[in-house]
Amino acid sequence: MQKIVSVEEMQALEAAADAQGHVSYAEMMELAGTAVAQTALRMLSEADGKTVLVLVGKGNNGGDGLVAARYLAKAGVETKVYALTQMPESALHREAVESGVFAVDAENDQRQRVLQNLVRSADLVIDALLGTGIQLPLRKNVSEVLRTVRHNLQPTAQVLAVDASTGIDLDTGAVDSHALAADVTVTFGAAKQGQFKFPAADYVGTLELVGIGWPKSFPELDAAGTPVLTMAAAMAALPKRSRNSHKGTFGTALVVAGSVNYAGAAYLAAAGAYRSGAGLVSVAGPAAVYPMLAANLPEATWLLLGITDGVISESAVRIVQKALPKAKSLLLGPGWGVEATTRKFLAALLAGEKKSAGKTGLGFVKAEKTTTDATTFELPPIVVDADGLKLLADIDGWADKLPDYSILTPHPGEMAVLTGLTTAEIQTNRIAIAQEYAQKWGKIVVLKGAFTVIATPKGEAVIAPFATAALATAGTGDILAGLIAGYLAQGVDPGDAACLGVYVHGVAGELAADKAGITDSVLAGDVLRNVGAAIRKIRLHDGAQLPTILY
Repeated sequence: MQKIVSVEEMQALEAAADAQGHVSYAEMMELAGTAVAQTALRMLSEADGKTVLVLVGKGNNGGDGLVAARYLAKAGVETKVYALTQMPESALHREAVESGVFAVDAENDQRQRVLQNLVRSADLVIDALLGTGIQLPLRKNVSEVLRTVRHNLQPTAQVLAVDASTGIDLDTGAVDSHALAADVTVTFGAAKQGQFKFPAADYVGTLELVGIGWPKSFPELDAAGTPVLTMAAAMAALPKRSRNSHKGTFGTALVVAGSVNYAGAAYLAAAGAYRSGAGLVSVAGPAAVYPMLAANLPEATWLLLGITDGVISESAVRIVQKALPKAKSLLLGPGWGVEATTRKFLAALLAGEKKSAGKTGLGFVKAEKTTTDATTFELPPIVVDADGLKLLADIDGWADKLPDYSILTPHPGEMAVLTGLTTAEIQTNRIAIAQEYAQKWGKIVVLKGAFTVIATPKGEAVIAPFATAALATAGTGDILAGLIAGYLAQGVDPGDAACLGVYVHGVAGELAADKAGITDSVLAGDVLRNVGAAIRKIRLHDGAQLPTILY
């Protein structure tokens, strides 16, 4: 499991690895610099005559840069080093120069004429000026170097950051105005918190996580930070599909969704459940929108609900209750609207007998099991999304009325309604907020947005590595809710169903953007059409990809 850690945790991990004799600081630097150089070679085309400029400081980050420079020079790449201060005599500096690296420092280039020329001739700039422990704002000498680089960087040149672009706070995600936006960032051992926070995330580019010699069994790493969802973990969580199966094998998802104003939400949620692999999807929706929905999703079965002013009415609860015994999962909320009669419908539905889900937490994190009560559900595993969340907030004691380990899928605005916090407060500390309320409510919280957070009542949390504007369009949340409900119907534990739905959804969004060639024109329907390709990509993942591409 890949981890996101704080700067303090990273420093402690490096110290532990060194003190315990796993790998020394010098060995970690050699591994880090070599990985940077290998990434640089991939970024450069195979044409001859390519030039790399490595910006180095005097700390460990600069040491990584010198190792990379030496490696590149030995590989036949014209490599030049520009140091922030006069380089002290060291083995790293001497070995780089002996390998053919041209080196100059800022103290002997007061007018930065040399720097200007070096930047203008560079096909790739490696930013190894400052490392993880920086404080903002940047010192004047650092900001002046970065300003010159930005002004003279050629349009075709690329930027490779070592651990982080200089000027990024790797805890808070704050960014200095002079920071370089990287095309690729190579980070070591574990990803850093600030790389998953904005505005810093916009300066990361593609994030590559590489190993620096830590042991596979490293308790200090197990106890630190927050896990990142990976493709290998998603592949392991996908339900198996035997050839000797039938629709009942993969369960029935009951989707209660839609209103006259939001008919499309019901379609997208139900289609998402089907695309996940659910055997049968039954849609309970307003009778008035049935003709349009049935024409677009002939595979579904239908429960026609009574309506009041175009929305699901309180009296519809009896029809849904009759369908519950056959349902393996229940999705509530997409496209409902927030009228009082639908709130009464929800309250009446949740008044039925229930029991604890008795499932695992996040299987991506722990394999620990809890005892499963054999009592039959009157309410199956539940996903509550969209307007259903807003209506929940108006029902006294709602958290006690939902089965334990029900899955809530709020965006930050909906989370604000549920918690009473402001959206800004939630966005400032997404992981901690999701963890706090998942424990308080006894529910799984999927806090949507860039780098979606999934948290469980056990205090576990994971973060998804997706931040794409392709998913910032109406209807994509309905698809996500449907995917999660579909995996629940197939018998996937609630924590894993939430994680798996989020991961498939993220990959589908990226594939839709790739096919469109731009995120601007991606619609929810495009994401839906790419769910199958996303699942195929995950199933075929062989786990051998090095380095790990986080996003």
